[in-house]
Amino acid sequence: MKRYFIWIFLCLAVNTVTAQEQITVNIKDKKTNEPVELVIIATGNKWLGATDGKGNAEIKLQEGSHKLHCTLLGYNNLDTTITTPVKGTLQLYISSGSNAMDEVTIVASTRNNQAIENSPMKIEVLGLEEMNEESGIKPGNIASILGDVSGVQIQQTSATSGNSNVRVQGLDGRYTQILRDGMPLFDGFAGGFGILTIPPLDLKQLELIKGSASTLYGGGAIAGLINLVSKRPSYKQELDALVNYTSLKEFNVNMYTAKRGKKFGYNLFAGYTNQQPVDVNKDGFSDLPDGNSIVVHPKLFYYPSDRTLILVGYTGSFDTRKGGDMNLLSGHSDAVHSYYQSNKSQRHTGEYIIEHFYANQAKLTVKGNMSSFNMEQDEKNYAVQGNQLSYYDEVSVYKPFSSSDLVAGVNIVGNNYRTVTPDTAMLKTYGNFTAGMFGQYSLRIKENTTIETGLRLDRHNRYGWFLLPRVAVFHRFNQHWAMRAGYGRGYKNPNPLVQQTLQYNTLSLLPLSSTVNPELSSGYNAGLNYKKEWSEHTSLFINQSFFLTQVNKPILFITDAIGNVGLVNAGKPIVTKGFDTYVKVGLKSWELYLGYTYTDAQNTYATGNNFIPLTPRNRAAAVVVREIGEAWRFGLEGSYTGSQYRYDYTKTPGYMFLALMISRNIAEHITIVLNCENLLDYRMSRVESLYTGTISNPTFKPLWAPIDGRVVNLSVRWKL
Repeated sequence: MKRYFIWIFLCLAVNTVTAQEQITVNIKDKKTNEPVELVIIATGNKWLGATDGKGNAEIKLQEGSHKLHCTLLGYNNLDTTITTPVKGTLQLYISSGSNAMDEVTIVASTRNNQAIENSPMKIEVLGLEEMNEESGIKPGNIASILGDVSGVQIQQTSATSGNSNVRVQGLDGRYTQILRDGMPLFDGFAGGFGILTIPPLDLKQLELIKGSASTLYGGGAIAGLINLVSKRPSYKQELDALVNYTSLKEFNVNMYTAKRGKKFGYNLFAGYTNQQPVDVNKDGFSDLPDGNSIVVHPKLFYYPSDRTLILVGYTGSFDTRKGGDMNLLSGHSDAVHSYYQSNKSQRHTGEYIIEHFYANQAKLTVKGNMSSFNMEQDEKNYAVQGNQLSYYDEVSVYKPFSSSDLVAGVNIVGNNYRTVTPDTAMLKTYGNFTAGMFGQYSLRIKENTTIETGLRLDRHNRYGWFLLPRVAVFHRFNQHWAMRAGYGRGYKNPNPLVQQTLQYNTLSLLPLSSTVNPELSSGYNAGLNYKKEWSEHTSLFINQSFFLTQVNKPILFITDAIGNVGLVNAGKPIVTKGFDTYVKVGLKSWELYLGYTYTDAQNTYATGNNFIPLTPRNRAAAVVVREIGEAWRFGLEGSYTGSQYRYDYTKTPGYMFLALMISRNIAEHITIVLNCENLLDYRMSRVESLYTGTISNPTFKPLWAPIDGRVVNLSVRWKL
């Protein structure tokens, strides 16, 4: 498919004003003392600037007296009068709405920079503090921190290569859409090893929407959406370097640096991970593969004016993994010790973002990416190489009003896969293209209620039109109680290359039948919040939420008598329902987090036992954190995963998982973290063998518990 790029040149008039002074303004949250991003600063009807990730903005004013007007959705407007010239940095504090249920966190996934606390859509955010902490615990990728979120299950799909996918609310990983800065990147054939190549040090925050979000970002977000928000440079030079080593022979070194000037800025992430093969249970096969991973992510920022940003970036991801017989991996293979799995992948992604703020606070965004993903899969009995080219482009406008805001836009998204080798592959090519338009309108009724409606219209080149409505409401009863509820529709196009809980040989995949139809979904959610503060450091927060998702015409992967795999639609839906309970307690230097998730996930088309395999009905977790001054931080985490049904309908036992972390800050620049995961050393291999068959021709079982066992890691981080 040919692709044409249209370059849009924005011509901006520049008014030259004499006797102006450049002033650095820093804006912080009045309650938390944390910097606040995206605060718009104006005087009269004149735009002056917006704060960056450090809360800083550079504005120009003539000498004299000026009234500044600072605004951000979720905060009270700040009006102040200053007299120039100003000595040093102008420090301002902005306060959240008087009835806010929690600290204000601004999210990007809603497209309207809405505060999470007042959003009709429930969004869970793991912010910069969590990303920094995870960098010292699991610096290689974000799989572990995602698995800590209630209702999210990281399903390892290969005992030898370590490949994993993200399951939300009991649904398979193909129903979860993963975005990078609001743009899809990991789908179809290119979804392989996606979350295993994203280090937390490269992220500002991670945003998770559970339930349907297809109205905002198109097909695929049926179970939920994960948006990985990248860091942006500030005027202060940033430099972050980290080294980590584990008792299971994993070595990581990561580096991040960034700086913004008046016209140009940059940031750069570079990381390397090496994993030596380890046979934890001594069965002769690697439980951790021999692997090397390199990630580079440079970006260049250009600020032609105070209102405009042009960003271009590149991400290169290079990953090799080889698992299997330990004798073969050590160079001593023979006729008996001959089994292996090897994956070599390269991902090259180019991205661009253009943002322009208008004087009336409207914002124009033009963005897109193009990604080439190439993977070679090599096993004892077959080898295949495939390539997928993916692309996404979007133009959207955001306009805030006094009591409402509007988002509207258009986008195109598509991908093209081809099997490079061998020629005998039955699935030689696969491609799709979708053009869509979307709109979202949020109406704030007084200070207590927000109603949000959305609509998306997509046109797929093969399956035609999709209309996706969404409606959500948030209501605050008083300073303690609030509720939200929502409904949305979604769809997922058939794709034989999507990631599955059970892995399939790519060469066994049949071309897509013309009789297969897209999956259609309806999702419902509701929740209740309670918050009570006794003092600045003593608080209680409780969230109780409920969910129900129905996927109609679910697609099944069916293996025929000779081993070929085809796709068919089931006659009855997949239905998942349940609830999440979350409790947060703050008591001076102590923090306590409690979570429980109940998931009832059923394949209603199945006869007899129709529970979705490898889906625990009960999951509970507790985390205790203690900070001693600014030097020490201690954390203890415990979780319970209930029994699950195997594919043969037998049940697994439930199990406990414990982790302990100690962090020490030395002066202002060095942090040392000692962490132990899986203190009880619980492994699936303690209950059953990981494979059937012989050591020469094994068949690996689906995994329902950790296989790597206890691991201790030590990391040292230096920050400028």
